[in-house]
Amino acid sequence: MRFFYESVTSAGGRPYNEDSVHARAQGNRLLAIVADGLGSHGGGDIASTLAVRELSAYWQQNRPVTKEALLDGFRLANEAVLAAQSPGREMRTTAAMLLCDEEHTAVAHIGDSRCYYFSGGRAAFQTTDHSVSQLAVDRGQITAAQIRFHEDRNRLLRALGNEQPPGKKGADVAFLDHLRAGDAFLLCSDGFWEYVTECEMEADLCKAGTPREWLSLMLARVGARVNGKHDNLSAIGVFCA
Repeated sequence: MRFFYESVTSAGGRPYNEDSVHARAQGNRLLAIVADGLGSHGGGDIASTLAVRELSAYWQQNRPVTKEALLDGFRLANEAVLAAQSPGREMRTTAAMLLCDEEHTAVAHIGDSRCYYFSGGRAAFQTTDHSVSQLAVDRGQITAAQIRFHEDRNRLLRALGNEQPPGKKGADVAFLDHLRAGDAFLLCSDGFWEYVTECEMEADLCKAGTPREWLSLMLARVGARVNGKHDNLSAIGVFCA
């Protein structure tokens, strides 16, 4: 399997960008990460940079792709963010990561940065946000589509940079079936997916010949809907061939 990818990250309507992205394909192995620093706590850019740095360094060591290894990588990233905190600067970050090799396709995430998997042009899998608005969905109070407009959509239940005593949940991990040529992935921060619905992601995927074209089509939708004060936005598009 070969992987082709394109990434984008932007400050959006904010003074500076607290998102970080990383994508690298080497042989039949792909690593892609999107992290969204939480600026309301201060130092969100530092938190997202540390998370991406720790996760990418961890997986550059050719570790076995197991649930335990995936959780261990997120544990180390969490420790790095915690170590950088100080009174008055308790920064945090979300993270969504995709890892593929010849035998495995694994997704791990914490917070509300998402990873979508598309097969046959349709969304076959997406991560579940760790947020108050997702909790409202789980309780039947709102629909999944209403998350984008929910008043608590930015309130997170989990993030890197939180103390995690025994028994407290951290990252979620999922393993997907073997990939096929034509499959695709989208990793993105909430500043991106809030403005593009899943149906629109599918429609633009069907029109695109490359990951760059796919991102460009979706970014055009974002540009038509933002008000100039919108959040940082980041995305990585991946095509499998």
